[in-house]
Amino acid sequence: MNIKILLLMASVIASGLPTITLAEDDILGAVETGCATETETYCSQVSLGEGRLLACYYAHEDKLSSDCVIALYSAIETLNAEVRALTHVANECIDDIDKYCANTEPGDGRIAKCLGYHSDELSEGCSTAIEGYLGAE
Repeated sequence: MNIKILLLMASVIASGLPTITLAEDDILGAVETGCATETETYCSQVSLGEGRLLACYYAHEDKLSSDCVIALYSAIETLNAEVRALTHVANECIDDIDKYCANTEPGDGRIAKCLGYHSDELSEGCSTAIEGYLGAE
């Protein structure tokens, strides 16, 4: 996969998800460690946030070490798995979300909390998907 596509995917996925599970610290730590030299050498003046660090890596893609590229690929794979798992839960729980959480503002885990408040009332498919997701963390 082209590094440009990889960095674009990382930026889109990271900015599109309001919260990531506990894997977030592991993902960020692996990229921070794997790309430490690049961050210090090329991106030390970059203000963090809004995908600016990824943009800096992109601007210096021809100079990225194999450790940095591997860390970025690993982060993308982990984030893709997270997105697939969350998509499965959302698909299985859409009716329950409409029924119990229609007035809940999305973001910051509010819908997940709402579903938690109604855990005894959720459909079997939704409950199973949530249990599978939480068991995978």
